Amino acid sequence: MTESPAQPSRFDPASADPRWQKVWDERQSFRADDASPKPRSFVLEMFPYPSGRIHIGHVRNYTMGDVLARTKRMQGFEVLHPMGWDAFGMPAENAAMEKGVHPGGWTRQNIETMKAQLKRLGFALDWSRELATCDPGYYGHEQALFLDMYQAGLVYRKESAVNWDPVDMTVLANEQVIDGRGWRSGALVERRKLSQWFLKITQFADELLDGLDALHNWPEKVRLMQENWIGRSQGLRCTFNFVDSADGIAVYTTRPDTLFGASFVAIAADHPFAQRIAANAPEMAAFIAECKQGGTTAAELETAEKKGMFTGYSVEHPLKKAWHLPVYVANFVLMDYGTGAVFGCPAHDQRDLDFALKYDLPVTRVVAQDDDTGATFHGDEAYTGPGRIVNSDWLDGMSVDQAKADVIARAEHEGWGQAETQYRLRDWGVSRQRYWGTPIPFVHCATCGVIPVPKSQLPVVLPDDVDFSVPGNPLDRHPTWKHVSCPTCGKPAQRETDTLDTFADSSWYFLRFASQPGDAPFDPAVIKQWLPVEQYIGGIEHAILHLLYARFWTRALAHIGMIDVKEPFASLFTQGMVTHETYSRELEGRPSFFSPEEVARSSDGATLKADGQPVEIGKVIKMSKSKKNVVDPDDIIAQYGADAVRWFMLSDSPPERDLPWSEAGIEGCARFVQRLWRLFGQYDAAATGEDKALDRKRDQTVAAVAADIAALGFNKAVARIYELTGATEKAPPSASRSAAIRALLLLVAPMMPHLAEEAYCAIGGDGIVADAAWPPVDPALLVEDEVTIAIQVLGKLRDTVTVAKGLPREQLEALALASDKVQRALDGKAIKKVIVVPDRLVNLVA
Repeated sequence: MTESPAQPSRFDPASADPRWQKVWDERQSFRADDASPKPRSFVLEMFPYPSGRIHIGHVRNYTMGDVLARTKRMQGFEVLHPMGWDAFGMPAENAAMEKGVHPGGWTRQNIETMKAQLKRLGFALDWSRELATCDPGYYGHEQALFLDMYQAGLVYRKESAVNWDPVDMTVLANEQVIDGRGWRSGALVERRKLSQWFLKITQFADELLDGLDALHNWPEKVRLMQENWIGRSQGLRCTFNFVDSADGIAVYTTRPDTLFGASFVAIAADHPFAQRIAANAPEMAAFIAECKQGGTTAAELETAEKKGMFTGYSVEHPLKKAWHLPVYVANFVLMDYGTGAVFGCPAHDQRDLDFALKYDLPVTRVVAQDDDTGATFHGDEAYTGPGRIVNSDWLDGMSVDQAKADVIARAEHEGWGQAETQYRLRDWGVSRQRYWGTPIPFVHCATCGVIPVPKSQLPVVLPDDVDFSVPGNPLDRHPTWKHVSCPTCGKPAQRETDTLDTFADSSWYFLRFASQPGDAPFDPAVIKQWLPVEQYIGGIEHAILHLLYARFWTRALAHIGMIDVKEPFASLFTQGMVTHETYSRELEGRPSFFSPEEVARSSDGATLKADGQPVEIGKVIKMSKSKKNVVDPDDIIAQYGADAVRWFMLSDSPPERDLPWSEAGIEGCARFVQRLWRLFGQYDAAATGEDKALDRKRDQTVAAVAADIAALGFNKAVARIYELTGATEKAPPSASRSAAIRALLLLVAPMMPHLAEEAYCAIGGDGIVADAAWPPVDPALLVEDEVTIAIQVLGKLRDTVTVAKGLPREQLEALALASDKVQRALDGKAIKKVIVVPDRLVNLVA
């Protein structure tokens, strides 16, 4: 078989890639049409933070979305596949402080760099809808939405205990505190009281929780994480009265069945009763201050060392007045969950057990998982499973659920408690004490109070002349920006200097992608055409923060009548990371890391190119700048071309799993690009002759690849394309072979678009491949009419034969006996029995 004389012997990505990217730009090939009569598909990957350069993890994420978007276009959909920038945040302010640059200039330069990188990969993006959250044209509409929520009663301001990051000098939401530290700075978080703006996400707790049941195309892990974070629980609210007093401490518990196992009551460090004691007790005041330095979320408090201080007070047990329980201030109780007070049942709560063992408090078993009904508890691990109630008066013998219901019923009947539903979810504190964010559109007036900025005065634009020479919020120190007239009375007033949590910016950007009128955040009619996003792709690390907030904003906007959709993302896919081994060497007792470009690999290990000395090859882990195990996409594209990089991202590993980067892997992908190029060069439009087996293989592959891409099973699609490539290469020249080559070209077009465009042009395709239709299939060819029969002698495979499907038993038996291999295996032995499994096997028993 000879190659077409008009086609060069090798595909040259260095010339082809930019040429076709220019064609797509000039034709505006990927610009979505709001007026199109076609069915719609909104494909979206989580937009990036413009940190400076895209990394190879971005490439994997966006390649997956791009393949889906291009395939949808070929299948006749009007596709919206936009790109933008999550551009506000602390890194820009850090750059301003460290490098003496303005956050805006630093951010916009990074956007230009990263946009150019994305374009080099040939992504089918609608750049006409590009947005950056730091543009006043975007955040001005966000300010308007914030005011709409305020008017609807979904925004309020109050003094509250907050998580204070002493390094970033800003407030953090609970979700942004990880292991007691700020999620960006890593600094130990402190508890402070500040006046803060809040969004009433708790008003939608039931909606957000119940709505998870309808998100069938979300990963179960993500739904479970959100369910746990919202944390709806049914329990009992009751009062433990102080001894000989009508006053007491209100407690909320989800385990009223264990009341008879109570041995203490614990209150939060910022509980009013604790504060009252601390006012006259320096030791208690010091302990409370220590508590505020620790973890601030329930998850962190679970693992922290349990500490407490006795208040000197005791309370009566509500079921046994003669039982007196000591009251402690404890570091593991949160004021913002329940009532800020718990009763401790050490035998059946690990936290309580740790505390009881430390302070030598009683531990009484009240739930038995076996026949032992003794009250004595042994060991250091609490039992939290099911069982029967023991040592609990009239509750003995009941199940846990029966006992819960019975205690609540008695509490309500006797008037010392009532059933109550509580949520772990707290209202979202959105105030941040920093410059580079959306200004909160309110004014503080000594006469009128806190007044919203009139919409006619939006956007409230950030000042450019800011000073980062000292820590803290530059807006507080600005000489003119914050000084304004009250919009109500006209007297001197001050702007709100807090800015919005940047997660607010990413909570509605998908709506702005779908509709971008100049005079409103969006057009509800256009939103209804595009939303919900058909496929959303991003990292699992956003399961609680971004994804929960985006669901809340969508429901809140629906609640106030601005849109007619309640869930933003119909399907969610969380991709795995791209990983790479690390290279390091001990220097002054600490590991010093080196980039892959600085290291020479061989069969004997790795050496540093600079000095030829060995370096240690570490584990294959997530790529990170700190470990220097990153691969620059530009370097790889320059060496192998965009299509080889894209193909590598789709190959081998299932997309939900991590993908180890390897030079051998990318080199293999580059070879396959050239292999396809040679095969495409063998296309012959004038060829004649039919190859039914190849026709069947072609159409079955086309159908299977379409199904794989729809299910985001890109590695399976890649494997099928390899199979069809091999079968087509081996087939003799025919019209069927040329049809298979053309089908292959169209199948790889979403994955290797530059190669496909070049080959499509070479074979005389109409227009460009970006506008071509997905290859059709003949349904009749999808049904197998031939099967391969295994022929066995005494259960051992001796031969195979391909026959028509449904061949009668007698003919299968005759074919088996006619096989030379079978006859040699029988070696003249008499056949005692013939076992036939239709369409599968024949087994001869001799």
